[in-house]
Amino acid sequence: QVQLVESGGGSVQAGGSLRLSCAASGHIVTRTHCMGWFRQPPGKPREGVATIDAGGRGFYADSVEGRFTISKDNAKNTLYLQMNRLEPVDTAMYYCAAATCTPGWYISSLNPLKSDTWGQGTQVTVSS
Repeated sequence: QVQLVESGGGSVQAGGSLRLSCAASGHIVTRTHCMGWFRQPPGKPREGVATIDAGGRGFYADSVEGRFTISKDNAKNTLYLQMNRLEPVDTAMYYCAAATCTPGWYISSLNPLKSDTWGQGTQVTVSS
């Protein structure tokens, strides 16, 4: 069964904005799960972008701090990533992921290995 579905990707020019959405379903509940956004640039490994715990506290990669904002709407069971001041280096496939909120998750939530449920991804392309 489908549990995480991303949307909102696209092509923008540098300096532009996009908002990604991730609709959760099945046993994934944003109110109780720890969630995150990850990305995989062409030819590079997957990396953490931003994560959020069940209480709504966000964690960010240094490269996006101050430009991206992670949030969630528990009533809609949906995760968001607002991306502002986009740069060409932000070009990647963006993935939504979910994890159980364990103490180990908090130690390194941006590590993709800490998440166990993944969406199919949405492409973001930023041109200069």
